[in-house]
Amino acid sequence: MERLPVLPLGQLVVYPHVVLPLALTDPKAVQLIDEIIQGDKRLLLGVVKPAGGIEPPEGAVMATLPDQLYDIGTLGAVVRMLKLGDGSVRVMVQGLERARLQAVSQGERYLMADYQPLAENLLEDARTEALKRTVIAQFSRVIDIAPYLGAELHEVLAGITEAGKLADFIAANLDLALPAKAELLAVDDVTHRLERLAEFLQQELEVLEVGTQIQEKVKSRLEQNQREYVLREQLQVIRQELGEDTGDDELDELAQRIEQAQLSPEAAKVAERELKRLRQMSPQSAEYQVARTYLDVFATLPWTKVSQDRLDLKAAREILDRDHYDLKTVKERILEYLAVRTLNPDAKGSILCFVGPPGVGKTSLGQSIAEALGRKFTRVSLGGVRDEAEVRGHRRTYVGAIPGRILHALQRCETRNPVLMLDEVDKMGADVRGDPTAALLEVLDPAQNTTFVDHYLEVPFDLSGVMFIATANSLAPIPDPLLDRMELLTLIGYTPAEKLQIARRYLLPRQLKETGLGGERAAVADGAMERLIAEYTREAGVRQLEREIQGVLRKAALEVVRRRAPA
Repeated sequence: MERLPVLPLGQLVVYPHVVLPLALTDPKAVQLIDEIIQGDKRLLLGVVKPAGGIEPPEGAVMATLPDQLYDIGTLGAVVRMLKLGDGSVRVMVQGLERARLQAVSQGERYLMADYQPLAENLLEDARTEALKRTVIAQFSRVIDIAPYLGAELHEVLAGITEAGKLADFIAANLDLALPAKAELLAVDDVTHRLERLAEFLQQELEVLEVGTQIQEKVKSRLEQNQREYVLREQLQVIRQELGEDTGDDELDELAQRIEQAQLSPEAAKVAERELKRLRQMSPQSAEYQVARTYLDVFATLPWTKVSQDRLDLKAAREILDRDHYDLKTVKERILEYLAVRTLNPDAKGSILCFVGPPGVGKTSLGQSIAEALGRKFTRVSLGGVRDEAEVRGHRRTYVGAIPGRILHALQRCETRNPVLMLDEVDKMGADVRGDPTAALLEVLDPAQNTTFVDHYLEVPFDLSGVMFIATANSLAPIPDPLLDRMELLTLIGYTPAEKLQIARRYLLPRQLKETGLGGERAAVADGAMERLIAEYTREAGVRQLEREIQGVLRKAALEVVRRRAPA
């Protein structure tokens, strides 16, 4: 049994009958080649095992220990050597036969090992022939689509007839992981080697075909994009020659705003289609401005912007008590709403409707609720509305079409969950243009308003986050189906004692500030205030009382100014 030096190779397996070039830079590897080239030029080519799943570096790995080599290597011969000026060498090695490495030990400068030739077992039968044809067909397909293989390999492949040489030639040129290469080197049975090679070829074909499909799709898309780019450039030149401004900067800004608005998937699809149409229009056409305004609505609607609820019962109570006297039932109902939202943030809640005579504080109570919740407040006046389009919006086919008042209010407050007050719902009417109270049925139904469709927008918009509060002076004009959507809270008015407290706490300080007097220049005695309430106001609310207080303070302001004027 002959003992030869071992050249450990990383990420490379040299198969029998295959000639491969090696670039060696390690001084020990260069010294090994120098000694071999002066002798019989034979050496053992070992394969370094991956350590911890990490493949070894390329080239010779001279620091390899004996137990880091696979048992099966290759007996090889140095065919040619070329020394370079930097001390490295380029060698051509040829694999002669498979060899089992035995008694591998560390010599003075490099590894030494005995070897035993590994004879090939070949059974010439129909199965072996079928496997030969299979791997030839598979590898021919790989040559056609793999970018790392040249077309000249077809001619070499056609000239190989022996099954063992065929398997080794394909394995040497196939891009396989190191364990798979070492496995094919260790198989002495040619039929089994062809079977494993066919499996590896099928895996490689699947990967390459998927990659080819991806490349074809990318190429097709790039060609389409290039075609569109050329056509757009030509269109831009034509418009410039005609003196038309393309407005590309404006449209790019609009596209960016639409993207930042984070539209729903359905709305994004519509906006993308409309923006594409807009880019093809002339800015001087009337339809251009219509489409531009339509996309502006998409960009300004708060599709995802929400304000965080302030679920603090104590703070809410303080705000309500600060702004309103008494109204215990209403305040308790608001605190109940906050408590439910604390336990279940996704709770929809009821639609509140404040019913009471003018001046009892219905609108100001809605503002206080919004402040207590930490939400934005917006108000929609429905008094005198007789057109359904005021609620649902106008269709874009009409000249001057705009969104309905609901979406317009959300545009103003720039949040998807404001407190939205529908003021004077009992003052709406119906005529030939439709019934706006019927349009409110969808708006105020928690089961339907998640997909509210404005006629102008024509895509669903989620209103479920809005807290709707309606106000009315009387329930008689409101249709029963609309009443069924709302929870009624009645504000019946104030007693003289309550009016006195409201005047002292809220009305008088506000009017002192409005008239510029301040508390040190003017005051109204309780007796005078009680007489104002008893003899000059007959209303349930306090609006007239505030006007009377203002009238008294105006007289006081006139007196203060007269005294300051020089005689």
